[in-house]
Amino acid sequence: MKTIAALENDILLQIPLLQNIKLQKPLSCKNQRNTIFSGNGDSFAAALLAEAFSNFRVRAIDPLDLLKNKSTLKNNSVYLISISGHTISNVKVAKNAKTAIAITLNNKSKLAKVCSKSILLGYPSSGIFTSGSIGFLSSALTSISLVSKFKIRGIQELFQKALLESKKIKIGKKVFIIGNLHTFPIAMYAAAKFFEILGTDAHYERIEQFLHMGLFSANQGDTVIIFEEKNSHNSRILKNLKKIGLNVYQPNSGTRNKIAQVIFFTLFSQLTPLFYAKKNHQKECYFVTAKKLRNASSNMIY
Repeated sequence: MKTIAALENDILLQIPLLQNIKLQKPLSCKNQRNTIFSGNGDSFAAALLAEAFSNFRVRAIDPLDLLKNKSTLKNNSVYLISISGHTISNVKVAKNAKTAIAITLNNKSKLAKVCSKSILLGYPSSGIFTSGSIGFLSSALTSISLVSKFKIRGIQELFQKALLESKKIKIGKKVFIIGNLHTFPIAMYAAAKFFEILGTDAHYERIEQFLHMGLFSANQGDTVIIFEEKNSHNSRILKNLKKIGLNVYQPNSGTRNKIAQVIFFTLFSQLTPLFYAKKNHQKECYFVTAKKLRNASSNMIY
């Protein structure tokens, strides 16, 4: 099975995952204030979601930042999110932490072995190494459940809505994905999917910061995707950006429920580059064919 087909299969498997996912009991507010979430790539986006849904009681901190400030590790419990459990920086953090808990798929990994406890993720997959989809959603919702109690509803409707919205997008030379609070981590994740699947020049930013900084690198015909529910401020952004020749989209989740929005924008982030890959008869994800880039990455992170 090629990696694009495997990705599509994994995306579809998220529907039964969402129907049967085993969530965690939230930590007490007191314990949350002494808790850090960390990870790399998609997993750092999951950590940022935990931070946002905790109302910033927990903190999301990059693994290398933790290693540069080891005193932080001595006074807090650290949840390390890693599907493979083999990234070097996570393992180093676990070795230096007072209490380290792994959130991982692999209970035999280096990370699981050095942590005092592991929360094991369980989900179906194609078994093919491809761009992360079901693993991200599983780890993100598991992380959020450690800081906030929630229920998942309307799964089929969210998927159909995301599928419909994903086909409306016209991808320019550059793509800017912007969001706030609960959606900014998904903007980060979305950019990663555009990188990995299509090799697109993609950028992620908080909405206000984009207007101060990232906007000045945009050119006519580039694409801006707003990950936030409709309001008067975003309507003004959309109007002003369209005036200067940018393709601007605000995918509509049709819900005000924050968890449902996270699921919707996650599905949208996967389905949009998948749709373009299939439209262009692409069989392999970009990161698979970009062997020199992948080797450089693997040599540093594993």
